Amino acid sequence: MGFDVGKIDLNCEKNNTAHNTNDISVNRLIVRRGQSFLVTFDFHGSFRSTTDLLELTVETGPQPSEALGTRSVFGLPEGRWKRSSWKVKVHQGSGLPAGSITLDITSPADAPVGEYSLSVKTSATTSVGSSLGKLLLLFNPWCQEDSVHLPEEEERQEYVMREQGLVYKGSDKYISSMAWNFGQFEDDIVDICLKLLDVNPKCLSDPAKDFSARCNPIYVSRVVSAMINANDDGGVLMGRWDGQYDGGMSPTHWNGSVEVLRRWLKYGGNPVKYGQCWVFAAVMCTVLRCLGIPCRVVTNFQSAHDTDKNLTIDDFFSDYGVRPKQSPDSVWNYHVWVEAWMTRPDLSAGSLYDGWQAVDPTPQEKSTGVYCCGPAPVKAILQGHVDLKYDVPFVFAEVNADRVTWMVFTDGSKKKIFTDSVSVGQNISTKAVGSDKRVDITANYKHAEGTEKERDVYNQAVKRVNISEENSNGIHDDKPGVSMKIVELTKPVSGKDIDLKLVLNSNDNETRTLVINVNVQAMRYNGIPSSQIQTELKEQKLLPNQDLTIPIHIPFSVYGEKMRESNSIKVSAVVTDKDKSGAVYITEKDFVPESPSLTIKAIGSELQYSDMTAEVVFENPLSEGLRDCFITVTGSGLLTETMEARMPFLKQGQRLRVKIPFTPYRPGPKKLVAGFNCDQFRDIKASCNVYIKPITSVVPPLP
Repeated sequence: MGFDVGKIDLNCEKNNTAHNTNDISVNRLIVRRGQSFLVTFDFHGSFRSTTDLLELTVETGPQPSEALGTRSVFGLPEGRWKRSSWKVKVHQGSGLPAGSITLDITSPADAPVGEYSLSVKTSATTSVGSSLGKLLLLFNPWCQEDSVHLPEEEERQEYVMREQGLVYKGSDKYISSMAWNFGQFEDDIVDICLKLLDVNPKCLSDPAKDFSARCNPIYVSRVVSAMINANDDGGVLMGRWDGQYDGGMSPTHWNGSVEVLRRWLKYGGNPVKYGQCWVFAAVMCTVLRCLGIPCRVVTNFQSAHDTDKNLTIDDFFSDYGVRPKQSPDSVWNYHVWVEAWMTRPDLSAGSLYDGWQAVDPTPQEKSTGVYCCGPAPVKAILQGHVDLKYDVPFVFAEVNADRVTWMVFTDGSKKKIFTDSVSVGQNISTKAVGSDKRVDITANYKHAEGTEKERDVYNQAVKRVNISEENSNGIHDDKPGVSMKIVELTKPVSGKDIDLKLVLNSNDNETRTLVINVNVQAMRYNGIPSSQIQTELKEQKLLPNQDLTIPIHIPFSVYGEKMRESNSIKVSAVVTDKDKSGAVYITEKDFVPESPSLTIKAIGSELQYSDMTAEVVFENPLSEGLRDCFITVTGSGLLTETMEARMPFLKQGQRLRVKIPFTPYRPGPKKLVAGFNCDQFRDIKASCNVYIKPITSVVPPLP
């Protein structure tokens, strides 16, 4: 007699909770590959699972194909569909033969991720299947067979489920953290992430092939890396590093990814203005976590940008202390990328290169004709295996290039001063699992500086990229006759004068006549000077075995305005020895002035759907008033949108206190993130942790 399918229940809340996707939604089916989910439907007539035909079909993308893995036909009886990649069985405890049936459906652990249609045919229906609805399929770090499987639950909670995190900035001696709202579980973000995949150039040119390739996290991470920047596609963010942000937002404005991604969608896929490395990386982290690929944000201090792939960075100084721009190479105060967790069967039959992969969406250099970078196995970078995919030489240079310093004279000639094999790649940092502590992961990328192993790996890398080894053996020059260092006398704080000293010492018994150039520049974080602050030239005698101290005073009235679109202050000293045939000595130091204090705290019962208040406090530290002050507050799971408060004028010493009400709507660990702006200070940040306890017995209010 057969049977017909009646009412359908996709068990969205039950399935999504079991698949760790209920934070995204409980009103649509979102499941992870390689893990079963339940579908229940009523039927009319009799049904025997061992004899009656039940045929299910899943399809994703245009021109779905079983050969490409974008279509699968499977069903009951089980023995009839042995070659199908998707599997189904009657759920234990299903109500047969009482008029309904619950099925356990399992996708393969290597199925393409994305949106699928699910339909059913029975022996009593026509050749056209009845739709059971749509489902979203994501990567599954909980599944051992999935190539993104992450064994530790605590790490899965951090690198997949955590909606907030920290991004490290500053310089290697002045490391600061900035709270970031990833917000990967906000309602519309998963759809935006899939839209991002759908409009990538590879999909537009061959959609069937692209949808099939979405089974592979290597492919997906590479596509996302290209699509986060807008350089050669319809990507999310336009980068800008010149301090001119007309028509958009300064990169330091952003506190999270959600606003960026929503703007990209709202304005028809036109790029959001503007981003820099930490924004690119943090938005990519949101996309990968949303899709189910474990991801973390990583900061490399003293990060090299090697444009000519020779693993060497050339720095130039003029004889009057200024750093002229003669080379496209540079060393950034810091650079931020992400690491994504996956296997690399394309590189090794074993697990030699599995694990964390460096992936960088900041548009620096092209990779196979596209502005993207990675995934580069961190294990390959550590061993100097720079001949492997993808972009390992570039990332290796970022953390371990040698740095050659040249003196450029007024007649255009230049002289090599020294080669530094130590300073590049310092304090590589990421947020700790389960806490806000900073973890130093430098040892994952390179062996300890100064060790024979580190030099052996560097020399091996040089050979693998087929270049000369002339700069690969540390400091090539004789020990300088004059040693110099720049020392801070007071902690640099924005809004206050900065006092330093230059200390010189001679290691021989002769008195030296020195011409000393001290130069102070405002620097963008990517190693490019933004403006001149001050310079000082003097001639001094250096007595043998005695310190010569030169005070350096930098008034806020001189540097303040020039730091609004800059990250740090670079103080450099170029010393010419008039008694040693013009011998030249160089030292430099970067200072990152600490921002004035901004605080935020949460007031009220930390309970889901309860009324709470965010209190933000800022006190004007200057001896003059501040104009055009405004405060922003955001936090996924806490506020549905960014809130703002404005004050046109803040008097000298006046305290601004703002209270913003909010109602937390998602339980678990959350962060409130505040930002402060005015005419004198840009994008001061503060954050606080909030743990929202769930209420299971209360019906949530309507939005």
